[in-house]
Amino acid sequence: MQESKAYRIVVNQFVAPEKLRFAKQMRTEMTHCEAILWERLRRKGLGVNFRRQQVIYGFIADFYCHSEALVIEVDGVTHDTEYDQERDRIFSERGIRVLRVTNEQVNTRIGFVVSLIKENLKNRNTDKT
Repeated sequence: MQESKAYRIVVNQFVAPEKLRFAKQMRTEMTHCEAILWERLRRKGLGVNFRRQQVIYGFIADFYCHSEALVIEVDGVTHDTEYDQERDRIFSERGIRVLRVTNEQVNTRIGFVVSLIKENLKNRNTDKT
């Protein structure tokens, strides 16, 4: 797959128009916990660029850092584990790692969540050398 240098996202993938509309709607109607985490990630808050509600291979990832091939998912109490497992498998097959955190962790331990993300970014950078 080719990637866009301007946006650092995967291009030449078919994305249904309704999926794009849904992702845009999700960006404007983030959950409380997504908004908390987005404040830490936006504007290269951790040194890399994250996009929110990014469509990747037909799935919408909560947060995606293309340069580090890292998806961050903020999971609530009701999550379809079968769907999540399938999505994680597809991402993994394409070299994209998934870090899952819970709403509770974001709400009560945002420092811990940020540390987890930094550790995942550091580990990826170590793997590249």
